[in-house]
This record gives sequence, C-alpha cells and structure tokens, in this order.
Amino acid sequence: MSDQQEVVVVAVPAVELQPVAEGAGLATIEEGNTDVDDDGLPRRTGTVWTASAHIITAVIGSGVLSLAWAIAQLGWVAGILALTSFSVITLYTSTLLADCYRCPETGKRSYTYMDAVRNNLGGIKVIICGCTQYANLIGTSIGYTIATAISMKAVKRSHCFHKNGHDVDCQSSSNLFMIYFGVMEIFISQIPNFHKIWWLSYVAAGMSFSYSFIGLGLSIAKTVGGEPSRTSLTGVEVGIDVTADEKIWGCFRALGNMAFAYSYAMVLIEIQDTLRSDPPENKVMKKATKFGVASTSIFYLSCGCVGYRAFGNSAPGNFLTGFGFYEPFWLIDIANICIIIHLVGAYQVFTQPVFSFVEKSAAKRWPLHSFINKEISAYIPGCGQYCTNRFRLLFRTIYVIITTVVAMIVPFFNDVLALLGAIAFWPLTVYFPTEMYMARNKVPAFSRRWLSFQVLSAGCLVVSVAAAAGSIQGIITDLKIYKPFHSSGYE
Repeated sequence: MSDQQEVVVVAVPAVELQPVAEGAGLATIEEGNTDVDDDGLPRRTGTVWTASAHIITAVIGSGVLSLAWAIAQLGWVAGILALTSFSVITLYTSTLLADCYRCPETGKRSYTYMDAVRNNLGGIKVIICGCTQYANLIGTSIGYTIATAISMKAVKRSHCFHKNGHDVDCQSSSNLFMIYFGVMEIFISQIPNFHKIWWLSYVAAGMSFSYSFIGLGLSIAKTVGGEPSRTSLTGVEVGIDVTADEKIWGCFRALGNMAFAYSYAMVLIEIQDTLRSDPPENKVMKKATKFGVASTSIFYLSCGCVGYRAFGNSAPGNFLTGFGFYEPFWLIDIANICIIIHLVGAYQVFTQPVFSFVEKSAAKRWPLHSFINKEISAYIPGCGQYCTNRFRLLFRTIYVIITTVVAMIVPFFNDVLALLGAIAFWPLTVYFPTEMYMARNKVPAFSRRWLSFQVLSAGCLVVSVAAAAGSIQGIITDLKIYKPFHSSGYE
C-alpha cells in the first residue's frame, strides 16, 4: 500500500469563529457538538487545579535547592529583596501573558508562546521568541537531568556511609545516574501530549512540597539544635570567605539562580491551552498563576532564608546536601527521592512543548509521509489502547539521549541553573509579555505606562546580562578542572 493510501483524513465540521472581547472564553461552536472545542480540536478539560499543578511542577523545581546559596552570596537585605522582586515581577507579567492567549479581534487561540507572539507582534520577534524559548526548554531538560542525578547519587552515598561507616570513600560519578534518568524519560516521553500528563503534574507537585518541607524542617532543626552559623547583611565577606572577584561573580550567579527559580513563563501559554473554555481561559489562568506563584514564593523565602540561617555564608549549592549523609539518613533519602520523582514530571512539563513543536512542524512539512503521520495502535494491559508513530518514537528517544549526554559533559548545577535563568528571564518573563500587552492595548509611546514598562524591561535586561556573565564565567572555571565522562569528574 502506498503512502498516499495510508493517510486517513478526518473531516471536522466547519467552525466559524466569532469576534470576542478580550477575556472571552468559548467561541461559537456547532450546536450539540460536545466532543470538540471552538477550533475543532478535542475538547480541553483542564481546570484551575490542573493548571496550578502544572505551574507548581514547573516553578518549584531544582531552583529551590540553590536559594540558600544564592541568599548567602547577596546577604539578608539584597537576597530577600531580590527574591521578592522576582516573585512580584513574575506574577505581574504572567497575568499580562495570560491575556494574550486569544486574539482580541477573532478569538483565535494561541497554542504556544510563539503563536501568542505571532498573533500579537509578528515579524522577526516570532523567530527571536522561538529560538529563546526552545533553547531554554532544552536547557532546562539538561538542568533537570543534572539535578536528578545529584539526588540519585546522594541516596547511594548516604546508604554507603550507613552500611560501611563514615570513613569509607563513597564518592562516585553521576554519569550512571544520568543514564538511569534518561532511560526512564525515554519511556515517559512517549506520552502523546501535554493534555495527557495532568496526573504526572499532580504527583510532581506533591513531591515538590514534600522535599521543600523536609529541607525546611531540617534547616530549622539545625538552626535550633546546633551552633549558630555566621551570616551577615551583605552575605559572604570579601577577604574572609571569598575574594572581591569571587564576590561579584557569585552575586551575578545568585541572581541567575533566583531567575531560574521563577522561569515558568516559557510554558504558560502551553499550560493555558489545556484549560476548558468556560470559564474564560485567561481568568482561570490568572487564578492558577496567583495560587501557584504565591505558594512557591512562600516556600522559596522560607527555604532560602532558613537555609541561609542554618548554613550561613558556607551554604552549599544544593542545600539538601549540606545536612551530610549520616543521620537522619532516611529522612534525607526521602527528600532526595521526592526530588527525583518531581523532576521526572517537571522534565515532561518542559519537554512536551518541544516535542509538540517538532512533530507538528514535521507533519505540516510532509503531510503524506507515513513514517511521520501513520499512527500505530497497540493494546497495553492495564492502560488500554495506546497510539504512536515511528517518527514520534524515534525523535523523542534521540532528544532524551542528547540532553543526557550534554548533562554528562557539563554537570555544573549552580552555574547551569544561573545560565538558564539568565537566558529566559528577561525575554520570556518580561519583554514579550509587556510588548504584547502594549500592542494589544495600543499603549501610546512615551505615555506614563509605556515608560514604566520600558524601565521595568531595561532593569530586568541588566539583571539577565549580569547573571549570564556570572554563569558563563563559572562554567569556564569549572571546565578547566573537569574531565567529562571520567568516574572522578568534578561536580
């Protein structure tokens, strides 16, 4: 049978989109048709709770582990001020971005962040947005692979100490654990699309709260029960803890780590596209954003401040590793296992948009090619009928393998997180949301609102550039002493 004969074309009743006001949800659909939405696609079923779970899964990630270290670099005053500022800016610009899901004139949906930029701004900005967004999504996959391997390694190391004594050398490479994680993600990545992973986000969100609570509790116990650690209003001190150059670069990387902790705007539109049309998607997304960002901000401030109080200016890059690997080893193991489970789900939140973009682009480019478009159906006991195609299976497998190999080459936790945060924060969290808002609302140039947006954007650009410079400097320094794929590699 030829490729042309194998293609199945499904006729969908024509749907006329009526102009809707900004904030409107469901456009006119054919009377009595309950299986499709106003765009002819299968009806979306997401709610404020599923969206909140996706947000918490995306926001409370490995970034929370580095906040005690970040505050140690900046100190009590600048650290708390910076973390609070990132929270407020993210919340505000996310509400602007949520309004960009539908075109105000036609009610047309934006399925991705790129679509929102295309519908509201157009031109070269669409390409810039796409390159920035997908580069960061891929980078976040690499960062989560590194973070998961560190937690896997910590579990093994604690058990080694518990079994063989504290004097035994229990060092090991993270490479094997990255491979384990990669194999796991190869299987999970075959979940067809974002709409099918709501349950995974619920589990991941629960895990993120769990290890945050454990880390917070251990920090409080260390603060109450141990000798007070040395802290200061300005953080690590020049001449005592670090040199002047190290202080500056450390502050820059700390800003990048904080920016990464709030870098979920790149998947906001994709999350919003899972919501049902009634009530209006933008209103539901704003509620989910307020709940998600407020919840994570409380945890971030708690974990960052209490973690800094517990460890002082010597706070480790991953504050869960600072409690040692001895006792209570079982509680620290539980926290690290929660991190592993959470990042398994978070990896999917950030990679499903990449999968969707590549697969839809390939299907559009080669609509008659059976390798790309022909669905293969199989029955999986306990799961029911499962559909896939050869291109999806091959591409997603190769993607996971590549991100795993890159993570093995540059496993520098704090520096990689800082670079990812620097790349994503200004363009995706600040610039495009404010530009789209001004375009939609026809904000006059040099008006008070226009000037306030320009000041906000310029200030965040300076922060992103500084964070990127600090993280690149850190990665270059690390690469001088690290040997990729060696069992005694740097970490």
